[in-house]
Amino acid sequence: MEVCHTGMAGGLSFPAALAQYDQQTFTHHHIRIYLLITKLKRLPPIHALSAFEAVARQGSFSSAAEELHLSQSAVSKQVRTLEEHTRCPVFRRHARGIELTSAGAALLQEIQPALAQLSRGIERVRKQHDASTVSVIATHAVSHYWLFPKVIAFNREHPDITVSIQSDNAMSPAVIEEYDFGILYGRGDWPGLEARRLFPERVYPVCRPDLALPEHPTLQDLKALALIELDSSAWDCIDWVEWFAHFDEAYRPKPHSLNFNQVSLSYNAALEGLGVSLGWDFMVSQAIREGRLRRVGDFVYDSGKHDFLVHGGKKSLKPAAQTFKDWLS
Repeated sequence: MEVCHTGMAGGLSFPAALAQYDQQTFTHHHIRIYLLITKLKRLPPIHALSAFEAVARQGSFSSAAEELHLSQSAVSKQVRTLEEHTRCPVFRRHARGIELTSAGAALLQEIQPALAQLSRGIERVRKQHDASTVSVIATHAVSHYWLFPKVIAFNREHPDITVSIQSDNAMSPAVIEEYDFGILYGRGDWPGLEARRLFPERVYPVCRPDLALPEHPTLQDLKALALIELDSSAWDCIDWVEWFAHFDEAYRPKPHSLNFNQVSLSYNAALEGLGVSLGWDFMVSQAIREGRLRRVGDFVYDSGKHDFLVHGGKKSLKPAAQTFKDWLS
Protein backbone atom coordinates (compact mmCIF):
# COMPACT_ATOMS: atom_id res chain seq x y z
CA MET A 1 0.00 0.00 0.00
CA GLU A 2 1.50 3.33 -1.03
CA VAL A 3 1.40 6.10 1.59
CA CYS A 4 1.49 9.73 0.51
CA HIS A 5 3.30 12.53 2.38
CA THR A 6 0.24 13.29 4.49
CA GLY A 7 0.40 9.80 5.97
CA MET A 8 -2.95 8.77 4.38
CA ALA A 9 -3.31 5.78 2.10
CA GLY A 10 -3.31 6.74 -1.57
CA GLY A 11 -3.92 10.39 -0.75
CA LEU A 12 -7.33 9.67 0.82
CA SER A 13 -8.51 11.54 3.89
CA PHE A 14 -8.36 9.52 7.06
CA PRO A 15 -12.15 8.99 7.35
CA ALA A 16 -12.28 7.79 3.73
CA ALA A 17 -9.32 5.52 4.33
CA LEU A 18 -11.01 4.05 7.39
CA ALA A 19 -14.08 3.31 5.34
CA GLN A 20 -12.08 1.63 2.57
CA TYR A 21 -9.96 -0.68 4.72
CA ASP A 22 -10.99 -3.10 7.43
CA GLN A 23 -9.99 -2.96 11.09
CA GLN A 24 -7.13 -5.41 10.61
CA THR A 25 -5.49 -3.07 8.13
CA PHE A 26 -5.78 0.01 10.34
CA THR A 27 -4.39 -0.67 13.79
CA HIS A 28 -5.08 1.19 17.00
CA HIS A 29 -1.87 3.11 16.33
CA HIS A 30 -3.35 4.60 13.15
CA ILE A 31 -6.56 5.50 14.98
CA ARG A 32 -4.63 7.23 17.75
CA ILE A 33 -2.75 9.28 15.14
CA TYR A 34 -6.05 10.26 13.54
CA LEU A 35 -7.52 11.33 16.88
CA LEU A 36 -4.37 13.36 17.68
CA ILE A 37 -4.50 15.11 14.31
CA THR A 38 -8.18 15.87 14.85
CA LYS A 39 -7.49 17.40 18.28
CA LEU A 40 -4.57 19.46 16.96
CA LYS A 41 -6.75 20.86 14.18
CA ARG A 42 -9.17 22.12 16.80
CA LEU A 43 -6.44 24.14 18.59
CA PRO A 44 -6.14 27.85 17.81
CA PRO A 45 -2.88 29.04 16.20
CA ILE A 46 0.06 29.40 18.59
CA HIS A 47 0.36 33.09 17.65
CA ALA A 48 -3.20 33.68 18.87
CA LEU A 49 -2.43 32.00 22.21
CA SER A 50 0.79 34.00 22.61
CA ALA A 51 -0.95 37.27 21.81
CA PHE A 52 -3.75 36.57 24.29
CA GLU A 53 -1.25 35.67 27.05
CA ALA A 54 0.77 38.84 26.43
CA VAL A 55 -2.30 41.11 26.48
CA ALA A 56 -3.59 39.46 29.69
CA ARG A 57 -0.20 39.75 31.40
CA GLN A 58 0.53 43.31 30.25
CA GLY A 59 -3.02 44.55 30.78
CA SER A 60 -3.21 46.33 27.43
CA PHE A 61 -3.08 45.66 23.71
CA SER A 62 -0.49 48.39 23.10
CA SER A 63 1.99 47.02 25.65
CA ALA A 64 1.53 43.50 24.30
CA ALA A 65 2.11 44.75 20.76
CA GLU A 66 5.37 46.40 21.84
CA GLU A 67 6.54 43.20 23.58
CA LEU A 68 5.69 41.02 20.57
CA HIS A 69 7.05 43.53 18.01
CA LEU A 70 3.67 43.63 16.25
CA SER A 71 1.17 46.35 15.48
CA GLN A 72 -1.73 46.79 17.89
CA SER A 73 -4.19 45.85 15.13
CA ALA A 74 -2.26 42.60 14.49
CA VAL A 75 -2.50 41.68 18.18
CA SER A 76 -6.23 42.49 18.19
CA LYS A 77 -6.68 40.26 15.16
CA GLN A 78 -4.90 37.38 16.89
CA VAL A 79 -7.14 37.75 19.95
CA ARG A 80 -10.24 37.76 17.73
CA THR A 81 -8.99 34.54 16.14
CA LEU A 82 -8.76 32.99 19.59
CA GLU A 83 -12.26 34.19 20.46
CA GLU A 84 -13.56 32.57 17.27
CA HIS A 85 -12.00 29.27 18.35
CA THR A 86 -13.31 29.47 21.91
CA ARG A 87 -16.68 30.87 20.76
CA CYS A 88 -16.70 33.33 23.64
CA PRO A 89 -15.07 36.67 24.47
CA VAL A 90 -11.85 36.53 26.49
CA PHE A 91 -11.65 40.25 27.27
CA ARG A 92 -14.18 42.79 28.41
CA ARG A 93 -13.42 46.15 26.80
CA HIS A 94 -14.44 49.42 28.46
CA ALA A 95 -13.37 53.06 28.55
CA ARG A 96 -10.72 52.52 31.23
CA GLY A 97 -9.08 49.61 29.41
CA ILE A 98 -9.65 45.86 29.36
CA GLU A 99 -10.25 43.07 31.83
CA LEU A 100 -10.46 39.31 31.50
CA THR A 101 -13.83 37.67 31.29
CA SER A 102 -14.40 34.60 33.45
CA ALA A 103 -13.69 32.46 30.38
CA GLY A 104 -10.54 34.45 29.65
CA ALA A 105 -9.28 34.08 33.22
CA ALA A 106 -9.87 30.32 33.12
CA LEU A 107 -8.13 30.08 29.74
CA LEU A 108 -5.15 32.10 30.97
CA GLN A 109 -4.59 29.66 33.86
CA GLU A 110 -4.30 26.83 31.33
CA ILE A 111 -2.29 28.68 28.69
CA GLN A 112 0.47 30.32 30.75
CA PRO A 113 2.04 27.14 32.18
CA ALA A 114 1.59 25.36 28.83
CA LEU A 115 3.39 28.11 26.90
CA ALA A 116 6.14 28.26 29.53
CA GLN A 117 6.65 24.49 29.36
CA LEU A 118 6.67 24.57 25.56
CA SER A 119 9.23 27.39 25.54
CA ARG A 120 11.49 25.58 28.02
CA GLY A 121 11.22 22.33 26.09
CA ILE A 122 12.14 23.92 22.77
CA GLU A 123 15.04 25.84 24.32
CA ARG A 124 16.29 22.73 26.09
CA VAL A 125 16.21 20.62 22.92
CA ARG A 126 17.89 23.37 20.93
CA LYS A 127 20.72 23.77 23.43
CA GLN A 128 21.22 20.05 23.91
CA HIS A 129 21.62 19.52 20.19
CA ASP A 130 23.77 22.59 19.61
CA ALA A 131 27.01 20.74 20.16
CA SER A 132 29.27 23.81 20.08
CA THR A 133 27.30 26.03 22.51
CA VAL A 134 27.54 25.87 26.30
CA SER A 135 24.85 27.69 28.30
CA VAL A 136 25.50 29.01 31.82
CA ILE A 137 23.15 30.86 34.18
CA ALA A 138 24.49 33.00 37.04
CA THR A 139 23.66 36.12 39.03
CA HIS A 140 24.43 39.55 37.58
CA ALA A 141 27.49 40.10 39.78
CA VAL A 142 29.02 36.66 39.16
CA SER A 143 28.27 36.90 35.43
CA HIS A 144 29.87 40.32 35.05
CA TYR A 145 32.83 40.26 37.44
CA TRP A 146 33.87 36.60 37.51
CA LEU A 147 32.38 34.57 34.66
CA PHE A 148 32.68 37.04 31.77
CA PRO A 149 36.49 37.43 32.04
CA LYS A 150 36.79 33.63 32.28
CA VAL A 151 34.69 33.17 29.15
CA ILE A 152 36.89 35.60 27.20
CA ALA A 153 40.01 33.65 28.20
CA PHE A 154 38.30 30.32 27.43
CA ASN A 155 37.26 31.56 24.00
CA ARG A 156 40.84 32.41 23.12
CA GLU A 157 41.82 28.79 23.75
CA HIS A 158 38.63 27.22 22.35
CA PRO A 159 37.32 29.49 19.56
CA ASP A 160 35.11 26.68 18.26
CA ILE A 161 32.99 26.65 21.45
CA THR A 162 30.51 29.42 22.26
CA VAL A 163 29.63 30.06 25.92
CA SER A 164 26.22 31.68 26.32
CA ILE A 165 25.70 33.50 29.64
CA GLN A 166 22.22 34.03 31.09
CA SER A 167 22.33 36.64 33.88
CA ASP A 168 19.47 36.40 36.38
CA ASN A 169 19.39 37.35 40.06
CA ALA A 170 16.16 35.39 40.50
CA MET A 171 17.77 32.10 39.48
CA SER A 172 17.24 29.04 41.67
CA PRO A 173 18.29 25.37 41.67
CA ALA A 174 14.99 24.53 39.94
CA VAL A 175 16.05 26.16 36.64
CA ILE A 176 19.51 24.59 36.33
CA GLU A 177 18.21 21.68 34.21
CA GLU A 178 17.35 24.18 31.46
CA TYR A 179 21.05 25.04 31.02
CA ASP A 180 24.30 23.16 30.68
CA PHE A 181 25.54 24.79 33.89
CA GLY A 182 24.56 27.16 36.64
CA ILE A 183 26.62 28.95 39.27
CA LEU A 184 24.98 28.74 42.69
CA TYR A 185 25.98 30.23 46.03
CA GLY A 186 25.81 28.13 49.16
CA ARG A 187 27.29 24.96 50.64
CA GLY A 188 27.01 22.70 47.58
CA ASP A 189 24.22 20.46 48.87
CA TRP A 190 21.50 20.79 46.23
CA PRO A 191 19.57 17.53 45.61
CA GLY A 192 19.84 16.23 42.05
CA LEU A 193 22.70 18.56 41.13
CA GLU A 194 26.39 17.82 40.79
CA ALA A 195 28.43 20.68 42.29
CA ARG A 196 32.06 21.66 41.87
CA ARG A 197 33.53 24.41 44.07
CA LEU A 198 34.69 27.54 42.21
CA PHE A 199 35.63 30.21 44.77
CA PRO A 200 35.00 31.03 48.45
CA GLU A 201 33.01 33.95 49.79
CA ARG A 202 35.49 36.46 51.26
CA VAL A 203 34.16 39.90 52.14
CA TYR A 204 36.17 42.95 53.23
CA PRO A 205 35.83 46.76 53.17
CA VAL A 206 37.07 48.66 50.10
CA CYS A 207 37.17 52.26 48.93
CA ARG A 208 38.82 54.45 46.33
CA PRO A 209 42.54 55.06 47.04
CA ASP A 210 42.14 58.84 47.40
CA LEU A 211 39.51 58.58 50.16
CA ALA A 212 40.86 59.99 53.45
CA LEU A 213 41.32 57.20 56.04
CA PRO A 214 43.16 56.59 59.32
CA GLU A 215 46.55 54.97 58.72
CA HIS A 216 45.68 51.71 60.48
CA PRO A 217 41.90 51.75 60.89
CA THR A 218 40.29 49.76 63.69
CA LEU A 219 36.75 48.42 63.64
CA GLN A 220 35.69 51.48 65.65
CA ASP A 221 37.35 53.74 63.06
CA LEU A 222 35.58 51.85 60.31
CA LYS A 223 32.14 52.36 61.87
CA ALA A 224 32.78 56.12 61.95
CA LEU A 225 33.44 56.29 58.18
CA ALA A 226 30.90 56.88 55.42
CA LEU A 227 29.76 53.30 54.91
CA ILE A 228 27.76 52.46 51.81
CA GLU A 229 24.83 50.38 53.05
CA LEU A 230 23.58 47.25 51.33
CA ASP A 231 19.91 46.31 51.67
CA SER A 232 19.92 42.51 51.55
CA SER A 233 16.39 41.99 52.93
CA ALA A 234 15.16 40.44 49.68
CA TRP A 235 18.06 38.01 49.14
CA ASP A 236 20.79 36.03 50.84
CA CYS A 237 23.67 38.48 51.15
CA ILE A 238 25.97 39.84 53.85
CA ASP A 239 25.35 43.45 54.93
CA TRP A 240 27.31 45.68 57.31
CA VAL A 241 25.30 44.55 60.36
CA GLU A 242 26.16 40.90 59.71
CA TRP A 243 29.73 41.74 58.74
CA PHE A 244 30.42 43.59 62.01
CA ALA A 245 28.61 40.89 64.01
CA HIS A 246 31.16 38.37 62.70
CA PHE A 247 33.78 40.36 64.65
CA ASP A 248 31.49 40.64 67.71
CA GLU A 249 30.81 44.29 67.01
CA ALA A 250 27.34 45.82 67.18
CA TYR A 251 26.50 48.18 64.33
CA ARG A 252 23.57 50.40 63.45
CA PRO A 253 23.39 52.14 60.05
CA LYS A 254 23.61 55.93 60.16
CA PRO A 255 20.56 57.93 59.09
CA HIS A 256 20.61 59.08 55.46
CA SER A 257 23.47 56.76 54.48
CA LEU A 258 23.78 55.72 50.85
CA ASN A 259 21.82 52.51 50.46
CA PHE A 260 21.68 50.09 47.53
CA ASN A 261 19.99 46.72 47.01
CA GLN A 262 22.64 45.29 44.67
CA VAL A 263 26.31 44.58 45.38
CA SER A 264 27.24 45.89 41.93
CA LEU A 265 25.71 49.29 42.76
CA SER A 266 27.55 49.45 46.08
CA TYR A 267 30.77 48.49 44.26
CA ASN A 268 30.32 51.28 41.70
CA ALA A 269 29.57 53.80 44.44
CA ALA A 270 32.92 52.91 46.02
CA LEU A 271 34.66 53.37 42.67
CA GLU A 272 33.12 56.86 42.51
CA GLY A 273 34.60 57.73 45.90
CA LEU A 274 31.25 57.94 47.69
CA GLY A 275 32.37 55.95 50.73
CA VAL A 276 33.46 52.54 51.97
CA SER A 277 31.70 49.49 50.54
CA LEU A 278 31.70 45.84 51.41
CA GLY A 279 33.72 44.12 48.69
CA TRP A 280 33.39 40.52 47.60
CA ASP A 281 36.82 39.23 46.66
CA PHE A 282 35.67 37.80 43.31
CA MET A 283 34.38 41.28 42.35
CA VAL A 284 37.01 43.67 43.73
CA SER A 285 40.34 41.83 43.53
CA GLN A 286 41.10 42.99 39.99
CA ALA A 287 40.22 46.62 40.79
CA ILE A 288 42.57 46.43 43.79
CA ARG A 289 45.39 45.03 41.65
CA GLU A 290 44.85 47.83 39.14
CA GLY A 291 44.86 50.51 41.86
CA ARG A 292 41.25 51.59 41.34
CA LEU A 293 40.25 50.38 44.83
CA ARG A 294 42.06 49.61 48.05
CA ARG A 295 41.25 47.56 51.10
CA VAL A 296 40.35 49.29 54.35
CA GLY A 297 42.18 47.47 57.14
CA ASP A 298 43.04 43.78 57.27
CA PHE A 299 39.58 42.54 58.28
CA VAL A 300 38.16 39.67 56.22
CA TYR A 301 34.90 37.80 56.73
CA ASP A 302 35.24 34.23 55.41
CA SER A 303 31.64 33.00 55.49
CA GLY A 304 32.42 29.33 54.80
CA LYS A 305 30.15 29.42 51.75
CA HIS A 306 31.26 29.13 48.13
CA ASP A 307 30.05 29.61 44.60
CA PHE A 308 29.70 26.29 42.79
CA LEU A 309 29.51 25.22 39.17
CA VAL A 310 26.46 22.94 39.05
CA HIS A 311 24.66 20.81 36.50
CA GLY A 312 22.03 18.10 36.47
CA GLY A 313 23.45 14.96 38.00
CA LYS A 314 21.39 12.56 35.89
CA LYS A 315 22.46 13.75 32.43
CA SER A 316 25.82 13.33 30.80
CA LEU A 317 27.60 16.45 29.63
CA LYS A 318 28.14 17.01 25.92
CA PRO A 319 31.83 17.26 24.90
CA ALA A 320 31.83 21.07 24.68
CA ALA A 321 30.33 21.38 28.17
CA GLN A 322 32.81 18.88 29.60
CA THR A 323 35.66 20.85 28.03
CA PHE A 324 34.41 24.06 29.65
CA LYS A 325 33.98 22.37 33.05
CA ASP A 326 37.50 20.89 32.92
CA TRP A 327 38.94 24.26 31.86
CA LEU A 328 37.31 26.10 34.79
CA SER A 329 38.75 23.54 37.18
